[in-house]
Amino acid sequence: MSQIIQFVRRSLLLLLLIGSPALAQQDPAPVGKAVEDFLRIQTQGLPGQVEFEMTALDPRNNLASCAQLDVSLAGGARLWGRSSVMVRCLDAGGWRIHVPVTIRVIGDYLLTARALTTGQLVTSADLARSNGDLTSLPNGILTDEEQAIGRTAALSIPAGRPLRGDMLRQPLAVQQNQSVKVISSGPGFQVAGNDGRALNAGAEGQVVQVRMANGRIVSGIARAGGIVEINY
Repeated sequence: MSQIIQFVRRSLLLLLLIGSPALAQQDPAPVGKAVEDFLRIQTQGLPGQVEFEMTALDPRNNLASCAQLDVSLAGGARLWGRSSVMVRCLDAGGWRIHVPVTIRVIGDYLLTARALTTGQLVTSADLARSNGDLTSLPNGILTDEEQAIGRTAALSIPAGRPLRGDMLRQPLAVQQNQSVKVISSGPGFQVAGNDGRALNAGAEGQVVQVRMANGRIVSGIARAGGIVEINY
């Protein structure tokens, strides 16, 4: 009797194996191409020669085969250095996965040709260029001389140091206690020639307060040459 039961069980198992088609797995190639196309488009505006690589989908994955793939940037991620993108299957009962990617941007960046002291005005002679992976450098690295020339060093900077934006300051357009010329303007009028004294220092475009000759305190925008603009 037991032999008959065992034979029946084996026959049922064989029928189940024959009658159940294998679950179709997701081919890694379409996923890789979708991610590559997305990265190529999204990195077009980066400043330099862009290289990227991604972690390939495991061929032994248990994802259902998908005909409609959508790629987007994972929440909070940016296409710079090590990052990740999200791949979604838009078919019914679809899935979603995160694919690790690495973005490298090879380009020129600025460094100091010689040491700078705090407050020193930066000239072209103070700058040198180097080339490398910008994503491996600190945030805010400067890549154009126009971003540095005419600014002052916010701290002492040794020679050969990559330059970041926060290492430099806009030169002061107005000094504290400086006598300034206030220009007031609005729709259809402009009044110039009122003198005052700046209560605080300010770089070009920053807000400064001015005490006028009559004691009134006004706020305006600092401009080069000791000028403060007030717009109504």
